[in-house]
Amino acid sequence: MATMHTVITLLLALIFLIAGLSKASGSSAGLSGTRDVGFPDGLARLVGIFETLASSSLLIGFALDNSDLKLYGYAIIWFVMAGAIFFHFRANKIQTGFPAMLLIILATLGIATL
Repeated sequence: MATMHTVITLLLALIFLIAGLSKASGSSAGLSGTRDVGFPDGLARLVGIFETLASSSLLIGFALDNSDLKLYGYAIIWFVMAGAIFFHFRANKIQTGFPAMLLIILATLGIATL
């Protein structure tokens, strides 16, 4: 169980560090997914900051073996992905919402294995 938790934590930290920095920087590639569902660029950049914070929380929590920091990171990821799923469904782009569904499942598993 500890190995699965480690893999999930580091995988989500890497994914959200890359995605968060890409969105927060305002690059076209980072904002393309949010633009597809009609999400404003300013809010997408704010989401990128939250994703980067979540990633940092997971990495620091992992390095210090601090389950509270990891929980905060997982919770931020969970809520951001819930919002992503909502906006994908609202824009009738259900197929492009599947990565968010996978990531929310991984965040749930991460919380469950704390």
